[in-house]
Amino acid sequence: MDVSGMVWAGTLVALTAILIIDLLIIGRRPHEPSVRESSLWVGFYVALALVFGAGIWLLSGPSAAGQFYTGWLTEYSLSVDNLFVFVIIMARFGVPRAYQQKVLLIGIVLALLMRGGFIAAGAALISQFSWVFYIFGAFLIYTAINLVRQGDSDEDDFSENLLIRWSRRALPISRDYDGAKLTTYEHGRRLFTPMLVVMIAIGTTDLIFALDSIPAIFGITQEAYLVFTANVFALMGLRQLYFLLGGLLDRLIYLSYGLAVVLGFIGVKLVLEALADNSLPFVNGGEHVGWAPHIPIWLSLTVILGTLTLATVASLVKSSRDRRRNLVQIRG
Repeated sequence: MDVSGMVWAGTLVALTAILIIDLLIIGRRPHEPSVRESSLWVGFYVALALVFGAGIWLLSGPSAAGQFYTGWLTEYSLSVDNLFVFVIIMARFGVPRAYQQKVLLIGIVLALLMRGGFIAAGAALISQFSWVFYIFGAFLIYTAINLVRQGDSDEDDFSENLLIRWSRRALPISRDYDGAKLTTYEHGRRLFTPMLVVMIAIGTTDLIFALDSIPAIFGITQEAYLVFTANVFALMGLRQLYFLLGGLLDRLIYLSYGLAVVLGFIGVKLVLEALADNSLPFVNGGEHVGWAPHIPIWLSLTVILGTLTLATVASLVKSSRDRRRNLVQIRG
């Protein structure tokens, strides 16, 4: 897939314009969006991604479009998983609902910057060292195993990392929020507000999720343009999705297991591709491994979409049954 500098520039300008519009909306009127407003925005961003993929299909063919759609779906699912942690952070620090939009948008901007850096680094590594797929694959399989182990854990087990604990201890922080400001004045003294600690928590969370998402997308496509746009479209509308899903996030109890299957599948796919292009002297004498099968993009899309759909449906069914059982016990 040959993408000219003009196409890159046009894409960056268009996506930046959309992000600025989001910033202006929040800056003009911080509020908690309604279900209708959130639904319209999420629908708009999903439709935008689908139209963008159709454009890739027309200009570069079905293979490139399939890679974009598969990458976007995978990254979108990982972004939804990211929302679970955002919910915990907002609750832990008592962020007022009216200002959670700003926190989310800044978190999304940070995620874009971090993923952009990881994409550039990953593309450079892959172009020079094909064996990096072994590392990416092993990392994804390790992450999948951890997701399975933590699947039944309580989400409230979220623990503050070293940077958050340091900021609480070392920085002069006020007791109360001052709107969405990062600093405030108390008794003539400038202090940081708890919003700064929230931003640090969101930023470090974004960093952790970027470490998972970038190897995953490179397991689907090595086209830097598709990797970048799939990530951007996956993050667009995440702010509105946070308010749209609301309590539904708590009902997606099997999402972690679904993501574990997806990441494990992509990890195995990466290892197989590394074996097929092997150049390491201690693996098969430095020769390509001929028996390593190639997993086509249509199969990847089918496995990922099927797994996530099954995990979502199973989660909702299980949550509904548990809720009915609890109601029966209360009435009994």
